[in-house]
Amino acid sequence: MSPPKIAFEQVSCSFLLKDEEVRAVGNVSLDIADGEIVTLVGPSGCGKSTLMNMVAGLQEPTGGRVLVDGAPVDGPGPKRGVIFQQYALFPWRTVAENVAFGLEIAGVPAVERSATVARCLDLVGLSAFAGALPKNLSGGMKQRCAIARAYAVNPAVLLMDEPFGALDALTRITLQDQLLDTWKRDRRTILFITHDVDEAVYLAHRVIVMAARPGRIHAEIPVDLPYPRDEAMRLSPEFRDLRNRVWNAVFHQH
Repeated sequence: MSPPKIAFEQVSCSFLLKDEEVRAVGNVSLDIADGEIVTLVGPSGCGKSTLMNMVAGLQEPTGGRVLVDGAPVDGPGPKRGVIFQQYALFPWRTVAENVAFGLEIAGVPAVERSATVARCLDLVGLSAFAGALPKNLSGGMKQRCAIARAYAVNPAVLLMDEPFGALDALTRITLQDQLLDTWKRDRRTILFITHDVDEAVYLAHRVIVMAARPGRIHAEIPVDLPYPRDEAMRLSPEFRDLRNRVWNAVFHQH
């Protein structure tokens, strides 16, 4: 039996704040299967971003282990694409040049790089803006550019920390559907942080609800809704019941 794509094994993480130790995450164990979409929700300060940063290799656990494909995470790597709420685009580089950045660092030849960039821009609907600078893009287009940049290096895992949180509702829904469209094609493993309960349910195979300080798993809610998902599903009684269950787990913790 193959190992889980991502595994948290009794993971803890503490840091010093004004000479006082703060436990951001306490004893979290969680397996995420290859090709699974898992969303993390919970109150501010419950350790969601800390968990994701540990998978990304940006933060070391102070206890336990984080594994990807059965191997301990020992730093950032190209097989884990990270997308934050802030787009972190280079303002002096065009859309295409931003998307190409990771490929340049990896030493991918120019012809192959150009083909990959074109494919990724097409995937997120930005082909017509390949030569535009970030300052000329809307918020949604900037986020799509950031997503294309992550796709370009062909990561097996996508780590997304509130990537749509700053966008208007319509753009947010459009990008949710676009994310699921691309997942249908490539079946990447996705760990997705959000404060939006509807978004958590709409995207996921499983919703993990965190409790705060120290961050720990409060509830694990399977989303037994078929893919592809659409507007009709958002309005269904089944979706509403799941949404209410997640909402109660987030906002009525004891």
